[in-house]
Amino acid sequence: MTDASATAPRRPGEPALTALGLSAPALDPADASPHTFPGGGRWRTEVPSCEGPEALAVVLKEASRLDVPIHRISQGSGVWMLTDAEITEMVDATAERDIELCLFTGPRGTWDIGGSTRTDSGGAGLRARGHDAVAGCVEDAVRATELGVTCLLVADEGVLWTLHRARAAGLLPADTTLKLSALVGPVNPASFAVYERLGADSINVPSDLTLDHLSEIRRVSATPMDMYIEAPDDLGGYVRMYEVAELIRRGAPLYLKFGLAKAPGIYPYGHHMRELTLATAKERVRRGRLALDLLARHGADGDMAPIGSRLPGAQSRFEISS
Repeated sequence: MTDASATAPRRPGEPALTALGLSAPALDPADASPHTFPGGGRWRTEVPSCEGPEALAVVLKEASRLDVPIHRISQGSGVWMLTDAEITEMVDATAERDIELCLFTGPRGTWDIGGSTRTDSGGAGLRARGHDAVAGCVEDAVRATELGVTCLLVADEGVLWTLHRARAAGLLPADTTLKLSALVGPVNPASFAVYERLGADSINVPSDLTLDHLSEIRRVSATPMDMYIEAPDDLGGYVRMYEVAELIRRGAPLYLKFGLAKAPGIYPYGHHMRELTLATAKERVRRGRLALDLLARHGADGDMAPIGSRLPGAQSRFEISS
């Protein structure tokens, strides 16, 4: 019989440090998440900031070259920044490879006329200011899903609840998934549970949450969690590559998001930023390869969810009154 400890995932530097008498404390099984994605697997992958068909083509080519499996592609500028033809091209290209495409709804506060988002406190952040902004997000959602988009990125609680109600009422396809933006991500179990109940199927959490924070969240919810393994600078620029195996153990079911630090922002994207956008799209895939290689070296690359899987499993929701 094989000793279980011989095949268990190890931590960075563990053999050498153990030989020097500097071994880390044993992992506590109580910290591990008991949850998986429906259909099996504890982690999926996501390449964010893919701003149009040309960037998508770069990502898909590089993923093929480096053998990086991709479950989800997400975009940050918004549905309104893409033509119908561009959205259709992205839908077709991702569907051909069984990749979920997620587009951002808008307008949102950072591009609005309100000045509070530019204050030191950040004001209302990305939220939709007023009825017209909510209506614009709904317009984006209806248009995107009519063109075949299956996942919508949301940055406002009211928009999230509205789109969830629209989905329940048949105004959006029943299998549409709603993903909460990293810029409004919850930082405690109570708020995580609220976003789940408002309709979120996938919830970004800030990349500075501790491992204990992830375990706390997993004690109250099995909703898929998204986390930047490397975060853009405007989200802190955190790099947690060496923690990736433990992030999965604590946070599963978990989307590993391959962001990019030390890179200029590209939202809202236009062709004047073409070269930067294509270069950073390619590098995000390489960052993914680095994370997957590290998982393999630590014997923790098993339990990946099957490519093509996208649904979140059972969720707890607030009751929708008639």
